[in-house]
Amino acid sequence: MAILDRLTAYGPPALVLRRAIQLSDSGKPLEAFPLLAIAARAGIVEAEYRVARCYLEGLGVPPSRSEGARWLRRAADHGSPDAQSLLAALYVAGLAAQEPDGNGLESQSLFERDSSREPEFAAAFGLAKKAAEAGSATGQAILAYILSRGPEAMRDLDAAHGWYEKSAAAGCPEGCLGLALSLARRGQPAQTAKVAAEVRRAADAGLPTAIYLLGVLTEHGRGMPADRPAAARLYQLAAEKGLPSAQFRLGSALIEGGLAGQDIAAGEAWMRRAALAGNIEAAYRLGDRHVKSSPPDYADAATWYRRAANAGHQAAARALASLYLSGNGVARDVEEGARWLRTSANAGNQQAQVDFANLVIEGAGEPGDRASIAGWFEATASSGDLIAAFNLGLCFAEGVGVRKDEEQAARWVRRAAEGVADAQYAYARMLQDGRGVAADLKQARCWFERAANAGMVDAQVAFAEMLLNGRGGACLPQAAAQWFKRAAAAGHAGAMFAIGAQYANGQGLSFDPVAAQKWFAAAAERGHGYAQLMLGGYLCNGRAGEHNPVAGRLWLERAFAQGVQEAANELSYFASKAGSAGAIGLVEELRSV
Repeated sequence: MAILDRLTAYGPPALVLRRAIQLSDSGKPLEAFPLLAIAARAGIVEAEYRVARCYLEGLGVPPSRSEGARWLRRAADHGSPDAQSLLAALYVAGLAAQEPDGNGLESQSLFERDSSREPEFAAAFGLAKKAAEAGSATGQAILAYILSRGPEAMRDLDAAHGWYEKSAAAGCPEGCLGLALSLARRGQPAQTAKVAAEVRRAADAGLPTAIYLLGVLTEHGRGMPADRPAAARLYQLAAEKGLPSAQFRLGSALIEGGLAGQDIAAGEAWMRRAALAGNIEAAYRLGDRHVKSSPPDYADAATWYRRAANAGHQAAARALASLYLSGNGVARDVEEGARWLRTSANAGNQQAQVDFANLVIEGAGEPGDRASIAGWFEATASSGDLIAAFNLGLCFAEGVGVRKDEEQAARWVRRAAEGVADAQYAYARMLQDGRGVAADLKQARCWFERAANAGMVDAQVAFAEMLLNGRGGACLPQAAAQWFKRAAAAGHAGAMFAIGAQYANGQGLSFDPVAAQKWFAAAAERGHGYAQLMLGGYLCNGRAGEHNPVAGRLWLERAFAQGVQEAANELSYFASKAGSAGAIGLVEELRSV
């Protein structure tokens, strides 16, 4: 400290404060702080407020939120509207705690690290109201925020709007932004230009959130002409000021190239900054990008998914569960996978609820999980969700979390069948088999047809079978062949076998042994046992012109291994016909298995 300042320190407190302000304005916080502290200890309110700011901002003294709050309380108690406003803001942000006795900090708090707490709206309200009534534009904005975003009992949107108007009229950037949001909530199209104008005023003052929102308005042309490149520049400005939501939006825009050119590397860098700053959607998106990269980087994906899942992101928790269940990027751990699926499902993610239900049915999870599953589905199904209704029906059908009840199962599946193809198929099966409802082949055929038209392959095959055999209605083999071919095009082996049989029998299709063998072969290669039986017979007999008993015998053996008993008779016949004792012995050995 200079000699002049040492002498000043012994002068009147007002002189000490004046000198401290001169030093602060000259960019000498280290020299200013001791003088500010002297004036503050003398009870000068402005000095108390300035000392608080020094502690909060780390100017001339190591930063300390607790010391800053202590000096703010002193200045606020002495009537400083600025101190009242700032302390109220700290209470709202959970960055300060109200003192239990109002007389200084507890001794233990001197040794606590600064940390975020729950907002203290009650304490903030009293301070903000004093500051607002004293004419502080910042206090008015904070009071309006509490009245609009605080606990339900404190809310008064009309009063909040009025305080925002006063704050904005005084030129407070936070008041301008708050007024814009209040106008937007009122949903009056005529106010769109006013909303944009107030956001611009706040953005011009440098508020990162306002800059970001101005970017949103500019991108979508709300209250101003749309200008995507200008929106990108605004997002960049807000991102550079450290706003995570702007960093995420800028990262997304650069990756997608939808605003002002594509730069994937820069986009991912901004996305990482957003994720590390707490934007959980950015963390989830990064996880997805690592999973979908070529080659996938599951380890990094797990890191980002975990960050988002720990912050409550439902989809990220489900994605992390899938990595644990598959062992990609992490050690395979069914219990950990179940834990994350449970977390996602309990948060309301319907896909996770279905996944978790399937996992529990397979034996994973905890004893109480079965009851939870039925509860999720019933709550959602009762509100009209058809997928949940279908899943609840399956719970009743399998007795998962509820008493097994086929009538209840049929009731819920029938409700879901109004819009869910899987439910239409399941309900048709119930009608066909008479489970939970009276058997009705005509209605079963109708529901199979609905599911078939919705593209469900198993339903296409079931409907085709009823057409072919005339069950539930007229016998229409040609129409059946068309449905079988649709299912076969989707890879259904049973449909391929059925087409082969139609060609072999000339039922609905012209008799064509070559085509029959081709379709039998296609189904046989996909593991269809009876197709393997038919293909083996065709090759051993040469029915389609190709005589290959060695290959035929191999297909018959594969059919028998799948439990097709007729294959044993075929093997015995062809072996005896060939006079091969070894082959006969093989057949006998197969029969004894």
